[in-house]
Amino acid sequence: MTNAHTSGEMPDNPGDPAVTDPEADAAVDNAGEAPGESPEAAVKAQEDAQRDAAEAAADDAAADLADGDDTVDPSVDPEAAASPAEAELAERTEDLKRVTAEYANYRRRAERDRVAAVEAAKASLATDLLPILDDLDLAAEHGDLTGPLKAMSDKLNTVLRGAKVEVFGAEGDAFDPELHEAVQDMSSGDEKAVGTVLRKGYRMGERVLRHAMVVIADPQ
Repeated sequence: MTNAHTSGEMPDNPGDPAVTDPEADAAVDNAGEAPGESPEAAVKAQEDAQRDAAEAAADDAAADLADGDDTVDPSVDPEAAASPAEAELAERTEDLKRVTAEYANYRRRAERDRVAAVEAAKASLATDLLPILDDLDLAAEHGDLTGPLKAMSDKLNTVLRGAKVEVFGAEGDAFDPELHEAVQDMSSGDEKAVGTVLRKGYRMGERVLRHAMVVIADPQ
């Protein structure tokens, strides 16, 4: 191709250096080349510098730790030095202990109340049956407790014994105002005993269902 500058012809774009200057193409080709080292070498040098700095920092930290003083300053309050998270953990632990103790006390109280309610219900039922026992005893005294009536009496007494219902108030027992109801005192001394038993007494465990109605007499 004949250069427009040497041939004397007017170029289509006289402002283009590639047309007016024969050396423009070479200058453009060399414009993208930066002097100095390549990009790969620059990146490697930067990585080496960062690694050296990290190793130096680690060495300094190890030296400080080796030379450090492990003694505790007695003037520093451990509670004041505790972090907010540790303080909150201690508070929550105390709350948990308190709630656990309260729940244990509640369970014991609830169990005690349940047992007391059961015993009270059993005692109430047994007390309601005492007049029937009185009638059966009266029938036995007159010789009428026979046949099916005696069988029913035996079963009833078996059930009451299973519920720990006991009879007390026999003639000759020491008089106890906690167990006996005296309707007459025929004793002459300080010592008193049960004389005539007008009505038997019953108790269930430590609970007195009915006091025995007796006449006080002298011990035999």
